[in-house]
Amino acid sequence: MSKPSQPLFGRQSTITAAEMGLSSVKRSSQTPRAFSSGPSSADNDRRSSVYRGRPSTSGHTPYQSFFQQAPQAAGVPRDPRPLKDRSYQARIGQELLDYLVKYNFEMVMKHSLTQSIVKSPTQKDFNYMFQWLYHRIDPSHKFQKNIDQEVPPILKQLRYPYEKSITKSQIAAVGGQNWSTFLGLLHWMMQLAQMLDGYACGRYDDACLDSGVDVSGDRIIFDFLSKAYRDWLAMDDDAGDDDAERALAPHIEAMARAFEESNSKYLSELEMLEAENARLQKEMEDLEKSTPNPEVLDKNFEIMEEDKVKFEEYNTSATMRCEKYEKKIQLGQEELDKLMEEFKEVEDERKGLQKAVDDLGISMQDIDRMTSERERLQKGIESASQRLDEVKKKVAEKEGEASRKLDELERMVDKYNTLAYQIGLIPSTAVNAKGIDYELQVTVSDGPDFTESQMMSSNGPCSSDRLLVDATTGYQPGHIVNLELRGQVKSSFQALRKEISERRSIAMDMMMKDHDLLDGIKEAIEDKRNEVETLGHRVRAAEQEYEKTKEVTTAQKLSSAAQIEKMEKDLARMRTDLTESVQLMEQREMNTNIEYVTGDAHSNSWVRLLTMDFRYEQLTVRVNALREELHTEIDRILNDVIKFKIHIQRNMVDYENFVSDELEKELGSDEIMKDDTRPVDI
Repeated sequence: MSKPSQPLFGRQSTITAAEMGLSSVKRSSQTPRAFSSGPSSADNDRRSSVYRGRPSTSGHTPYQSFFQQAPQAAGVPRDPRPLKDRSYQARIGQELLDYLVKYNFEMVMKHSLTQSIVKSPTQKDFNYMFQWLYHRIDPSHKFQKNIDQEVPPILKQLRYPYEKSITKSQIAAVGGQNWSTFLGLLHWMMQLAQMLDGYACGRYDDACLDSGVDVSGDRIIFDFLSKAYRDWLAMDDDAGDDDAERALAPHIEAMARAFEESNSKYLSELEMLEAENARLQKEMEDLEKSTPNPEVLDKNFEIMEEDKVKFEEYNTSATMRCEKYEKKIQLGQEELDKLMEEFKEVEDERKGLQKAVDDLGISMQDIDRMTSERERLQKGIESASQRLDEVKKKVAEKEGEASRKLDELERMVDKYNTLAYQIGLIPSTAVNAKGIDYELQVTVSDGPDFTESQMMSSNGPCSSDRLLVDATTGYQPGHIVNLELRGQVKSSFQALRKEISERRSIAMDMMMKDHDLLDGIKEAIEDKRNEVETLGHRVRAAEQEYEKTKEVTTAQKLSSAAQIEKMEKDLARMRTDLTESVQLMEQREMNTNIEYVTGDAHSNSWVRLLTMDFRYEQLTVRVNALREELHTEIDRILNDVIKFKIHIQRNMVDYENFVSDELEKELGSDEIMKDDTRPVDI
């Protein structure tokens, strides 16, 4: 009896997507039959899962399902991947090799992995890799035929986009020039397995939610299909439709519960949103009832805004006009007052002149002549004034130049005094002054500068003018400063310069000697440091030797102690044996004495007793000698260890003292060097 095909569930529930997902799982009959080479036989004798698109229950499709693919174009599609590129082959081959290693290919397939398996594989390598990768996708599939008959139907089921470009003859010989095509196929199967693993563990759920797509329904259907298909494949071949329904009923109920739980979340959110909507609608109705018509208010508000703008513009223009007219009226009134005053003054002047002329009895000819003379004198005064202005301008320029020169001279004098103080020429009691006063002073008056107003003043020039000695005489060059710079001061400075040069030469010679001494001290310090490093190496070597000797001594001590303990145990055992032998000998002696009393036949026993007594004495002597020898050896070893330890401690103390002395010497030499290299005061 053949196994029935997958049942079509007629159970009605609230989740219609569950029934839709059932039709995506198909399984052919598993009746035993002879293997045939036809494609129909290969399809019927294979257990495989083919996921098909889930039809939408709504009128429109908001997004493409995870299981759907775009229809393939007619003809043989061209692979856009650069499979002939060596670098691309190396990259995808390394990814494939890493994937095989990560998921225990060698342990599952019992086949070893090498670098050549992705570069120049054998047909067996390809068969193992293909079977392992397809088991990652469909674990329940069983390979029952040759690989060239198994691969094409599997590629069609997997919807490999370039399966039409692969022939059976190429599958039977994957090496050579065709390897790049099959390497791309294996890499695509690896990516498909990785995608299925990622979907199973929910790796893409967050990205779908971020893009506004809810995949919870697809996940529920995917879980149902996976678990139900696994249980359906695990059924016996002779199971009936009732058994299949009973096996799949728990999965259907679990899927229904999952959809109900998923929908319950949306139902609760919908109830909350409906309650919030009702509350907001009620608030809007209350607001509409409590407020007047918004259209009337908006219209009145617009009218009032327009009136407000117009009134503000009119008010602004009227205010500006009023201010303008008030200013014009004020200016006109001021001009009128000035004209009236001028007219009054002119009228008074005319009346006074007319009266004066009448009193003097001057005729009109005399007035004209006086007027012409006045004009001539006025022109002369104007020309003289122009010449005076030019002279004043030139004098002002000369005055400004003289003032700048005087200020520059004062700055130079201050700079000279500062430098002279720094090199010890000021005051006269300084080191290089030798009792002579080299301080410069500008001997001019401290009054205000000479100005044009002072020049033309009727009272004459000011007595405190800085640029003049008196009202008509200026300063001579030799009178401005208190020293004769080109005479005695210059010769003194030249002598001082020569003396400083000699002192500088002497200081440079001393500095060179100090540098040579410093170089020698540095070399000596470097030699001492090398010696210190050498001694340090020797100390470390001595410490290592001490540790080794200590370890050897400890080991010898332990072995000696063990040997002594062993010998003491042997000695105790020998003592016990001797004691028993003595007791035995005493008994024998007693028996011998009895026998000797009875007859002479016991004389031989007495001889044996004496011999054993002698041997006991010899053994006692040997044990004591060996004990003394061991005690002596242990004392010698302990003395050697103590002497070596004292020697190391003494060397460490000497080395520490040596390092301290060298450090003190080095610090002392550094201080001496710092004292010797101090700048020489000139």
